[in-house]
Amino acid sequence: MPVPVPRQRAIPAVECGQAQAAPLGGPSKEETPRKEATVADTAATTTHTSAAANTHLTLLLIEDDPAGSPIVPDLLDSAGNPIRVRTARNLTEAERLLTHDVHCILLDLALPAPGRSSGADDDELAVLKHVLRLAPRHAVLALTASGDAERGAEAVRVGAQDYLFRDELDGRLLSRAIRYAVERKRSDTAERRLAEGKLRAQENARLERGLLPTPLLEGSALRFAARYRPGRSRALLGGDFYDTVRTPDGTVHAMIGDVCGHGPDEAALGVELRIAWRALTLAGLCGDELLGTLQQVLEHERDDDEIFATLCTVDIAPDGRRAGLCLAGHPSPLVARPGRPAELLPYDNNGPALGLLPGARWPRTQVELGAEWSLMLYTDGLIEGRVGEGRERLGQDGMVEMVRRQLASGLHGEQLLRAAVNEVRELNGGELTDDVAVVLLDRVP
Repeated sequence: MPVPVPRQRAIPAVECGQAQAAPLGGPSKEETPRKEATVADTAATTTHTSAAANTHLTLLLIEDDPAGSPIVPDLLDSAGNPIRVRTARNLTEAERLLTHDVHCILLDLALPAPGRSSGADDDELAVLKHVLRLAPRHAVLALTASGDAERGAEAVRVGAQDYLFRDELDGRLLSRAIRYAVERKRSDTAERRLAEGKLRAQENARLERGLLPTPLLEGSALRFAARYRPGRSRALLGGDFYDTVRTPDGTVHAMIGDVCGHGPDEAALGVELRIAWRALTLAGLCGDELLGTLQQVLEHERDDDEIFATLCTVDIAPDGRRAGLCLAGHPSPLVARPGRPAELLPYDNNGPALGLLPGARWPRTQVELGAEWSLMLYTDGLIEGRVGEGRERLGQDGMVEMVRRQLASGLHGEQLLRAAVNEVRELNGGELTDDVAVVLLDRVP
């Protein structure tokens, strides 16, 4: 990315080398040198493109003999306002005068590049390349000798917005060229930023989509569904994470977790924990041993000792009728069975979140599921949304009642999760600020 030129002191409208030149056309009645400095200070706090749209144009002329230049003083912008001119005899003066309120640079290509004498130029456009590096956000007009169209065209190819012949220059032509160069530079900059933004968005989308898990449930009779909504604007991945795998003995392992925070660092840490969980589960670890190892991963990978993660893991027996439950500071799953209202699984043995207590333990609770059931794992983004305009939160009780109602209306699988997330958003009065992840496992005989 180009580095902005550091903001210098406020400069009068026309300045040349050691002495200040007379203003071209003079200031207006409302515009004193004091006022002009204030305008320059204000423009310096904005971007170059917005300054071009809201203030009078300012031209920086870099030419070794400004007094002998054929440029006439009556330079006007499209609104008829005078174009202010600053002059510099060399690049050292130009760098001092190049503040953010300069919109266009008129450069004499005959000037020697820094460190070179006028007769020792190996690259005839070295001075232009130096100016382009010095002022990457400014429009540049190249000034060359009459008939040297080839050099002027090469200057445009290198990065100038246009070129002009010194001997054919007049005020009207220069005014029009300045306006054109500023607008072309603004358009090119906007187009480049748009293209860069689209490219970054596409790359991020591919990366984040590739980091979302693919359940490994081949050979299992369980049905799987999931919904994921990151809290970050325009993101595909947040600090919440989930996964589901089936080990060779037929046990189905499911997990859902939440790294505190909502930024890209938290999202990256969540992905690391998910991948570590999958590898450790496939290696045969579960329960307290698995969570203890995950805590070590978290402690080594986090950027701040204050970062922690909540986690819920379940391991469902091969016959599908019972499961082991471990909670690390995480909300308990919801289970729904025919003929019984949906309810939360026991959470009395909830252990601490990962990363809070060294040497912590996470007891495993055995639960009976039965022959037919639906098990919903979720992150706190689903229960911490507001209800109406007050401070009341949905909470676990509100979520249980909502799911009971949706189940009674005949919703299952993906439809149930979609309806649950949408209703939580509606109750909140708009998008949720926290990440939301929901996983649903169904066993239907």
